[in-house]
Amino acid sequence: MPSTVRERVRAELTAEITAAARRQLAEVGAAGLSLRAVARELGMASSALYRYFPSRDDLLTRLITDGYDALGAAAEDADDPVAPPRERWLAVCRAVRSWARAHPHEYALLYGTPVPGYAAPRETVPSAARVGVVLGRVLGDAARSGALPDAAGRARDPELVSDETAAILGGAHPALDDAVRVRALLAWSSLYGTVSFELFGQLVGSVADVDRYFDVAMGELADLLRL
Repeated sequence: MPSTVRERVRAELTAEITAAARRQLAEVGAAGLSLRAVARELGMASSALYRYFPSRDDLLTRLITDGYDALGAAAEDADDPVAPPRERWLAVCRAVRSWARAHPHEYALLYGTPVPGYAAPRETVPSAARVGVVLGRVLGDAARSGALPDAAGRARDPELVSDETAAILGGAHPALDDAVRVRALLAWSSLYGTVSFELFGQLVGSVADVDRYFDVAMGELADLLRL
């Protein structure tokens, strides 16, 4: 929490700026985000706003980090460590979908069309990994509780799944070899793919009941992971 009046004022104004920027996302999309337009909406001089966000890319990075953190928090809140692994998996997947449906423009910023001329810096990676950490915890807890069969013992190939990603996807355990990690990464990406297909309209004409389809699809991914 900010401890001084100046810090509190800065935090409040930063929150106002990012809220205005999120409204712009809904109106013009990430590619059309403009610091001048945000300043104009807030009645600020552009030069004053630049003291908080020196460039559009800095503001985009803040929006992306905030979006990943909000999505990650939704996934973390949905996970009940004492529930069976399959129920935990489905609960987290449903939470990701619910957040995306409630925040479609922010989800599109995270997983939609790349913004021309912008590359997210590495500082966004920990926030981006939060959902994966939750899913990996479900998988790792299942392995350590004996709920997963022993893996075939495929040798580690860090060029296939990086050591950093392997640590996220359950860590080291006899039931978690590279074959299992590949399936886990496939399931993680398929969750986002399924949500994106729904949000961006690709399921129209293919699925009559999107709620049922989502649950069945996530159940198939749980089967893939042997949860």
